[in-house]
Amino acid sequence: MEAQGFRSIDAHQHFWRYNDTDYVWMGPEHEALRRDFLPADLKPLLREAGVDATIAVQARQSLEETRWLLELAEIHPWIAGVVGWVDLRSEQLESQLDELADHSRLKGVRHVVHDEPDVNFVRRPDFRRGIGTLAAYGLTYDLLLFPVHLAPATDLVTELPGQQFVIDHIAKPEIRAGKLAPWEADIREIAKRENVCCKLSGMVTEAKLKSWTYDDFVPYLDIVLDAFSPQRCMIGSDWPVCTLSGDYVGVMGIVQRYVSALSPDERAAVLGDTCRRFYGLRRP
Repeated sequence: MEAQGFRSIDAHQHFWRYNDTDYVWMGPEHEALRRDFLPADLKPLLREAGVDATIAVQARQSLEETRWLLELAEIHPWIAGVVGWVDLRSEQLESQLDELADHSRLKGVRHVVHDEPDVNFVRRPDFRRGIGTLAAYGLTYDLLLFPVHLAPATDLVTELPGQQFVIDHIAKPEIRAGKLAPWEADIREIAKRENVCCKLSGMVTEAKLKSWTYDDFVPYLDIVLDAFSPQRCMIGSDWPVCTLSGDYVGVMGIVQRYVSALSPDERAAVLGDTCRRFYGLRRP
């Protein structure tokens, strides 16, 4: 199927060949993730959930992984795009981007900001300078944040209005505790910037693991959809990380159920059109 024909797109999932060295972020609580997760594992789940295509997102900070994800996308047309990693603080950044520029499936870049010890990491001049180079290459930027990072991120997206950003996992609010403040005020503030979208993803691992209910997520989805509008929201699974708290079909079903009450155009936006537009998905 051609990329323009994709109706339902999972805007956020990962692949990896596991090893102890590269995936140090996996602690004891991530034991179930310490194995390979590859396209052959995901493809039947997409069919079951009614999903046509995906965006593969980096899980380790290396150019090697970015190249590997692009190779997978060339082999599997349903991997419609890749959000990779480059060293945004490097003096060799432009040469890295030049190397990758011919890969049409590279759609964006991400850095694991929420694991940086400095809450104000995105305010660092070298990092901001790196983000400022992406628009010239037609690349988006995924913001991986905790709620505490939303205020610094708002400064970043305000300073770079020509750069397209998307917030991963609705910025990971404290769903387990049912806590809305101060996340709600900060997510509404950043949503005022028209160059920012939001992924409705990663919620089940912020809830009570494997004991959540659909109603746990409704207050958060209400806020995000109201703040951004469906035209700037996109569904994502965060597979295979989501499997720590639910199966693929059930996880995607949360947002699929929520948008069933929206208009046909709004539903189409969340389930595929926003992702297609944001990442510039075109014919292979």
